[in-house]
Amino acid sequence: MGHPPTPLPRPVRSTKTPRFLRAVRWTRLLLHLGSAFLILRFAWPRADGGRRHEIAVRWAQDLLAILAIRVRCEGEPPPRGGTGAMIAANHVSWADIFAIASLRHTRFIAKSEIRDWPLAGSLAERSGTIFIHRARRHDTARINALVHDALLDGECVGLFPEGTTTQGDRLLKFHSSLFEPAVANRARVYPMAVRYEHPDASPHRAAAYVGELSFVQSLGLVIRTRETIARLAFAEPIDTEGQSRQAVAAEAHRRVASLLGLPVAGTAPGRAGDRPGESP
Repeated sequence: MGHPPTPLPRPVRSTKTPRFLRAVRWTRLLLHLGSAFLILRFAWPRADGGRRHEIAVRWAQDLLAILAIRVRCEGEPPPRGGTGAMIAANHVSWADIFAIASLRHTRFIAKSEIRDWPLAGSLAERSGTIFIHRARRHDTARINALVHDALLDGECVGLFPEGTTTQGDRLLKFHSSLFEPAVANRARVYPMAVRYEHPDASPHRAAAYVGELSFVQSLGLVIRTRETIARLAFAEPIDTEGQSRQAVAAEAHRRVASLLGLPVAGTAPGRAGDRPGESP
């Protein structure tokens, strides 16, 4: 009896977007950015907190749809209403901001250089981003005051305490200084892990904003990818009452490392070529 025929290997689906679809995505993206200027000029100033949440979440969701980034959420993000909250996440890409914002309207602490990004910088400033000047040693006090006010108003504040981006395969030390407002206001801190994958669950390294890439180049890499999965995993929130900022930072680091399946000891200094991040 002969052997059954060997099945032919299944063809591997390309992860690249056809050129025509890339052009469509660029066009839709520019139109969507234009809509943001109109929203921030006319609707945003007149909206209350609830309406702003709806506007910001829907805009971020539509942006991710244009870029074919699908968010998969595990755990519970900070709820709306009540006291303020802080999200502390590892940092892989500029897309982290919009992935988080698609779940919960969040004011992010960002490096001042983002103001110079084409279109995105102006949008970030108008939407309430808290910019920090890393070259100014005493700027942390000003940032802490702004975050303090935001938390008192019941807003959600997001930060990337590593202070730089990585490929997502390691976790750097969390800087504790920006956890001070959460401790002072007894706000809960929500540790969150982000990673990017292809639909087959393989790592999507091109989504990382590292090295010498410009923002536009990084955006182009995402647009050239057929589909990207952004996995956001929330750990149980940290109760900051009675704790020091160092203890909160260390616990947030431990929980994010656990979500990523990385050792807590993985706090080596950033390698040359990592992208400067959003916190000191």
